[in-house]
Amino acid sequence: MEIPGLVEITSYDELRDVVPPPVARTRDKARPALHELDRQWLAASPFCLVATSAADGTCDVSPKGDPAGFTTVLDDTTIAIPERPGNRRLDGFRNILSNPHIGLIYLIPGRGDTLRINGRARLVKDAPFFDDMIVKGHRPVLAVLVEIEEIFHHCSKAFLRSQLWKTETWDPEVIPSRPRIAKALERQEDDLATLEEYYGPSYSNGLYAS
Repeated sequence: MEIPGLVEITSYDELRDVVPPPVARTRDKARPALHELDRQWLAASPFCLVATSAADGTCDVSPKGDPAGFTTVLDDTTIAIPERPGNRRLDGFRNILSNPHIGLIYLIPGRGDTLRINGRARLVKDAPFFDDMIVKGHRPVLAVLVEIEEIFHHCSKAFLRSQLWKTETWDPEVIPSRPRIAKALERQEDDLATLEEYYGPSYSNGLYAS
């Protein structure tokens, strides 16, 4: 796409001309292993974003959520994330098979700061720690094992700017409902009433059904 007046940045030096270097405490805050405060954060977090990239560079970011503490800490440099029943696209998992690099952001509802973890991932289909990941009778069929390379806490500026946790800014009706989006984009053959029933109150009953 050609955009008149667009000035692209094509080198690191150009980038630094626009964004000055960080202060030393920010530049050097990444650590190679979990601190006790990181363990506490993981124990309190019910949600994370998982970023992966295939060998050809195609990318994916997938949300993962479970009761708080769903990520199992195996030691100071290893964590495991259980997989639950989902859409079965396997976008991120396919990426891991060709490129193990992974990025994670852990959120705690109401908190603006986040915990970031970068490392290398493997897919495992069984391990003794799977027994510690059972939720509502569901034992995961696989998990993502992450060997931590760097970990650090990220400030809350993005959440403050977006006012993400301020309930008075929430407006879930600002765009069409999930059933209407599905009808328009994914399931044109289904009538709206069927989709509204599917995505209705009973939808949460199948969260842990295989």
